[in-house]
Amino acid sequence: MKILGIETSCDETGVAIYDDKQGLIANQLYSQIKLHADYGGVVPELASRDHIRKTVPLIKAALKQANLTANDIDGVAYTAGPGLIGALMVGASVGRSLAYAWNVPAVAVHHMEGHLLAPMLEDNPPEFPFVALLVSGGHTQLIKVTGVGEYALLGESIDDAAGEAFDKTAKLLGLDYPGGAKLSKLAEQGAASRFHFPRPMTDRPGLDFSFSGLKTAAANTIHQQEQDLDEQTKADIARAFEDALVDTLLIKSRRALDLTGFNRLVIAGGVSANKTLRNKLAKLMTDRKGQVYYPRLEFCTDNGAMIAYAGMIHLKASQFAELAIEVKPRWPLSELNINNK
Repeated sequence: MKILGIETSCDETGVAIYDDKQGLIANQLYSQIKLHADYGGVVPELASRDHIRKTVPLIKAALKQANLTANDIDGVAYTAGPGLIGALMVGASVGRSLAYAWNVPAVAVHHMEGHLLAPMLEDNPPEFPFVALLVSGGHTQLIKVTGVGEYALLGESIDDAAGEAFDKTAKLLGLDYPGGAKLSKLAEQGAASRFHFPRPMTDRPGLDFSFSGLKTAAANTIHQQEQDLDEQTKADIARAFEDALVDTLLIKSRRALDLTGFNRLVIAGGVSANKTLRNKLAKLMTDRKGQVYYPRLEFCTDNGAMIAYAGMIHLKASQFAELAIEVKPRWPLSELNINNK
């Protein structure tokens, strides 16, 4: 059984084909980073238009890569939310129309479920149950996962997501968009002891996050140092910011593991590529005699492979999309729970 997956929730156009016997057999990705760089962030209308230009050519390229034709496809999965509504409509319209034309089922996939299941694409996938830390530009969540379609939200950011805080702080430091990865690279040259930023909401119970205060602390420090803001000072501020954000994620993840009693931790989403975060969580799980799982770097950011895999799971469970095209810019992951259906 083979399924075509389409991802167009934000600024990456991803198309992949997943085979339930062979695994991932095609993966195509186009990034819009250059398109949005001049604006310092994603421009929704431009993103939608670029998805229109790229989606169909990438589908053709994926079929060619897998040496398949439309007749070989057993289902089409597409991201139905959450995300930018115009961008979502492109992938949903193309995906649902192709499924109708090819006379195969269509599957509407939750973007964050795609991220959550991305480590399943690896050779050593996690077993259920586990705690999932989902960290990206739009979401920071801790999820209790006991099976596919069995998700309980333990905590989430009440303001900026972790990736958003990274990018905004990078912009304050004068780094080009997207700045999160550039800030992390700069932090490698920074001194750990020069500046110290707060670890937000770690001094109180609970598993929710808040990163707006951390971003403000960084902004105030940058302003205070503006007369002497040389490259080393920028690196020191970047180091202090990254350490504070990573420590916050670490503390909350430890609490979630204590609460659930689980010894497996999954981290996914764009920020899961961060080296400091990976190293600290790996040490946490080693100390707890547990295991941590990540998707490979190319599957940390948005991609079609995770949508194809999640779509295959739902296809096998006969969970199909209706003929009407519907997207959900806001879509709580808990709405997927099988117990709610």
